[in-house]
Amino acid sequence: MELHEQTVLITGASRGVGEELVRAFASEGANVIINYYKSREKAQSLAKELGDKVIALQADIRNKQEVIQVVEAAKQYFETPVTTVVNNALIDFDFNPNTQKNAFELSWADYNKQFEGTIQGSLNSIQACLNDMKEMGFGRIVNIGTNLFQNPVVAYHEYTTAKAALLGLTRNMAKELGTYGITVNMMSGGLLKQTDASKVTTEEVFQIIEA
Repeated sequence: MELHEQTVLITGASRGVGEELVRAFASEGANVIINYYKSREKAQSLAKELGDKVIALQADIRNKQEVIQVVEAAKQYFETPVTTVVNNALIDFDFNPNTQKNAFELSWADYNKQFEGTIQGSLNSIQACLNDMKEMGFGRIVNIGTNLFQNPVVAYHEYTTAKAALLGLTRNMAKELGTYGITVNMMSGGLLKQTDASKVTTEEVFQIIEA
């Protein structure tokens, strides 16, 4: 299935990497769902800018029922099922090395917040679309990871641990779902300067990464 024939759900899509993904898919003619949590104005403005093939729908990805409602609303709007899921959402995390809790301060609640956003959220969005993908014999799932768990320039403990777990989820889903024509991959980059989450990152950290 060509990109212009696909219907793409992107979580955490109102800004940063998510916004760029929306623009990239829209430029190829795909139907795009901008999922957002709190950034309603940004999401709706982006959808309006890009035209009728892009819609903005709110959901807390940790809430399975809300995600299902988004998928069903998109299905009704575009009159076609979601073919492609991009799990990009990041829940309440700032890449600030000066405020990052160290190993003596971390709690399970800190870890659990990131596991809920990264693993639970990704699982919810994948499962909300699986039956349609299986029926079509086609599906594309892309999980957005990070290379910081392989090289923790700063010990962003809970964030990188959750992303490492996302790699496990990706590989297991790929192993099982390939037989239905559904591919599951993870795309990992470094820490980007232009996102809201990384605006508090010190220049020293970026210099270490670049080195």
